[in-house]
Amino acid sequence: MSDDRLISSEFANDDSAAEHALRPKTLKEFIGQQRVCDQIDVLLTAARQRNSAADHILLSGPPGLGKTTLALILASEMQTPIRITSGPAITHAGDLAAILSSLVEGEILFLDEIHRLPRPAEELLYLAMEDFRVDVMVGKGPGATSIPLELPPFTLVGATTRAGMLPAPLRDRFGFTAHLDYYEPIELESIVMRSAKQLGISIDADSARELSRRSRGTPRIANRLLRRSRDYAQVHHDGDLNLARTQAALELYEVDDLGLDRLDRAVLIALIDKFGGGPVGLSTLALAVGEEPETVDTVCEPFLVREGFITRTPRGRVATPAAWTALGRKLPKLPNQLPLED
Repeated sequence: MSDDRLISSEFANDDSAAEHALRPKTLKEFIGQQRVCDQIDVLLTAARQRNSAADHILLSGPPGLGKTTLALILASEMQTPIRITSGPAITHAGDLAAILSSLVEGEILFLDEIHRLPRPAEELLYLAMEDFRVDVMVGKGPGATSIPLELPPFTLVGATTRAGMLPAPLRDRFGFTAHLDYYEPIELESIVMRSAKQLGISIDADSARELSRRSRGTPRIANRLLRRSRDYAQVHHDGDLNLARTQAALELYEVDDLGLDRLDRAVLIALIDKFGGGPVGLSTLALAVGEEPETVDTVCEPFLVREGFITRTPRGRVATPAAWTALGRKLPKLPNQLPLED
C-alpha cells in the first residue's frame, strides 16, 4: 500500500521522465535553497578561476528536495561530464575502483545514497578523495600484491538522506556539506507555476497555491500532485486547472488540506481511536494499520512528527492535541487535570 502513495517523497517509476524534463539546468533557475545555492556558486566560481576540480561536496537532506538536480547543475556549471551511481549499486570495492580509474580530469562522480556504501568501498574512497589514488589488491593469500593507481583530480558529490549514518572519516573528507531544508509554500508555488509552464498546463494562482500547501514542503510531491491534477482536469474537463478542479483531484487521490493521505490518517486514527492517543509501541501501531513497522517509522512518522501530530517517547508514540483536532476528535480531559489559568 505504501509503495503507491501519491505524496511519498521517494522516487517513483513514473517520475523519471517527468522530473528530467522539469529539472532546472543552472543555479539561477533553481528555486529555493538560496543560501545553499549561494555557497555552491562561490565554491564553483573559485574552482573555475583556479582552473581546477571543485572540492568534494556532500548534499544532505530528506528525499525529493533536489539533491540529484543540484549534482547535475554542478556538472553543467563546471562544464564537465558527470558519472552517476549509488551506494547500493556498488557491492564490492572493485566496483568502485573500476569507476574511479575510468574518470577523466575534472569529472564529477555523483554517489547517491552514499550512506549505504559497503565498508570496503568506504575504505577505498578515503584514499581516493584525499590523495587521488587507489590501491588495488591483485591475487590472494601470501602472494597478493598491492598496485597503486593514480587518479586524475575529480569531484565527488555525495547525496544522503541520513547524514548521521556516514562514518566520521568519510564525512570529514568532504570540503563542503550542504543541508537542504523543506521548502516554504511560496517557493513551492513558484515551482508549480514553472512546472506547469513547461508541461503546457493552464493553471491559475489559486490552484498553484493549493498544490503547494498540500505538498509537505517537497518539490517532488508538488510536481507529482500537479501531474495528477492535470490528468483529472483532462479526463473530466477541458484540461485547464482552477481551484475547484484542483481540490476535486486532490480529494479523489485522498490528499487532505493538511497534506495527509490515507496511510497517515490510518496511523492517527489507530493511535487515537484504538489506543486512546497512546503511548503505544511502533510494532503494535504498525500491526493496527496493517503495515510493516519500518514503513510506519520511515514513511509516515517523519512528516507526522515534523508537523506536530505525534511525538516519540520512551514508552511509545503519543498523539498530540493537534492530531485530535485534525481528526475532529475531542481531546479527553486527563484525570486530576487542573483548569488552565489565564
